[in-house]
Amino acid sequence: MKELLELRKQIKRKKPDFVRQDPHKKRLRKKWVKPRGLHSKVRLKKAGHPKKVSAGYRAPKEVRGLSKEGLKVIIINNESELSKVDKEKEGIIVSGKVGLRNKILLLKKAKENGIKVLNLDVDEYLKRKEEEIRKRFEKKKAKEEKKKAKKKEEKKGKKEEKLEEKLSEEEKKEQEKKEKDKLLTKRETK
Repeated sequence: MKELLELRKQIKRKKPDFVRQDPHKKRLRKKWVKPRGLHSKVRLKKAGHPKKVSAGYRAPKEVRGLSKEGLKVIIINNESELSKVDKEKEGIIVSGKVGLRNKILLLKKAKENGIKVLNLDVDEYLKRKEEEIRKRFEKKKAKEEKKKAKKKEEKKGKKEEKLEEKLSEEEKKEQEKKEKDKLLTKRETK
């Protein structure tokens, strides 16, 4: 198995980038498309032209689809799929569709069971994400405290305004009374 994995590595190293014929001239995608032209140099495998896709570049059948470590790759979405994994023969990749909370739970469970995670370093990832979650929680808490303090200030401000309104209403009444008195005194003098 190790020899086949090493052979696959060597084949991959020599494998060219298979690109479409003349993508630079026609502004086309570089994705491989089989050349069909009558005079196509790629189809005829002429020297100095891009290589044509052929079976000779393929990896040995026994190691096709395996990871670098020689483990079968399985994509995990939930705990039930994780429990079916054979840790000697299979390695897991946690799906990108899984949310952060579930991803952390899956990774912890995989670490406990000794299952190899292929797409990331478990310890480093868990440490980084738990730190992010802690910071996010602290930020949210600070924001809530700030909101509460603001509400308290608004309540105090409203109470003061009500008191001022009451006082101002009383003052207005007194002023109106004074004006009426002035008018009455003016009328009496005439």
